[in-house]
Amino acid sequence: MATISDVSRIAGVSKATVSRVINGTGQVKESTRLLVRQVMSELNYKPSSVAQALATKSGNSVGLVLSDFTGSYFGILLKQASVSADLMGKQLLIADGHNHAESELKAVHSLVEKKCDVIVLYSRQLSPEQIIALNQSIDIPLVNVGRELPQEAGYSIAFDQKHAVEMAVEHLIQLGHRSMMYLGPKPITPTSHSRLTGFQDAINHRAELGISAQFSTSEFGYIEGYQAGKKIVESGNLPLSMVIASDDIAIGCIKALNEHGIQIPRDISIVSIDNDPCSPFVTPSLTTVDVPIQEVMAQAMLVAQQLVEKKETFESDIMRGQLIIRDSTQAASS
Repeated sequence: MATISDVSRIAGVSKATVSRVINGTGQVKESTRLLVRQVMSELNYKPSSVAQALATKSGNSVGLVLSDFTGSYFGILLKQASVSADLMGKQLLIADGHNHAESELKAVHSLVEKKCDVIVLYSRQLSPEQIIALNQSIDIPLVNVGRELPQEAGYSIAFDQKHAVEMAVEHLIQLGHRSMMYLGPKPITPTSHSRLTGFQDAINHRAELGISAQFSTSEFGYIEGYQAGKKIVESGNLPLSMVIASDDIAIGCIKALNEHGIQIPRDISIVSIDNDPCSPFVTPSLTTVDVPIQEVMAQAMLVAQQLVEKKETFESDIMRGQLIIRDSTQAASS
């Protein structure tokens, strides 16, 4: 593999001159620049992106911090970020926040050190105050994904989690259901808190209907949903309808219910959230609220590009999903 020393030796110039040609810094005669470029091409020499970043104070890259990498949700985010970065002509550098506030901060600062042009942050654990302080402490643009944050935190684009759950509740109400259970994680992260609050608010807003509401907990995941479903059956206190915080929890829960002879939607109608790619292919296919994950990330990356190129500020945005009615819900029995 060719090195910068090989280029300087064959071109008959110093390594410092080769470096100036690569990074476009300093003054180099046009004839010398063309010669160096020709030798680099003949040797198939690829400059180190790290060295270029140190020299130009720019890594020609977009940094992406994700709080987690498990599940199709984050897979879709990551894939769209990669596609968008390619269209921008920039490298995508990824850091793992390990679902921990301190690790998310370290991940951001590691990307700052790599001279990323902009950082896209999906944080589950940092408080709004911490993100504001972070945004003020770094000298590159910060784009927040998945949360509605104050403008001081940088640009943010989020999904309206509360509205998604409110649509799910309203769908069940329209089908005549008055006995409901919410199944989802404890309200620790912004997403889990917003989805639970959405259920509570939707029930309270329709207090005149006298809806009987129950709450049960499950972390995200198929196994977690399955275990939660078994506990619900064992409790003997079955609802007639359920709003479940994610499709993976719903799929696991339905398996547990089916194993005990409880059929969906004959015995319990279920609405979930996310519209996971597998949700149309399970039995019964899931009635769910589509979360436009791909569109959210695409918009975040577009703003990231515009912030780098134009140095403009943007008003933060929030997107809403849509209810997709399939086979896991039906009208309540009279």
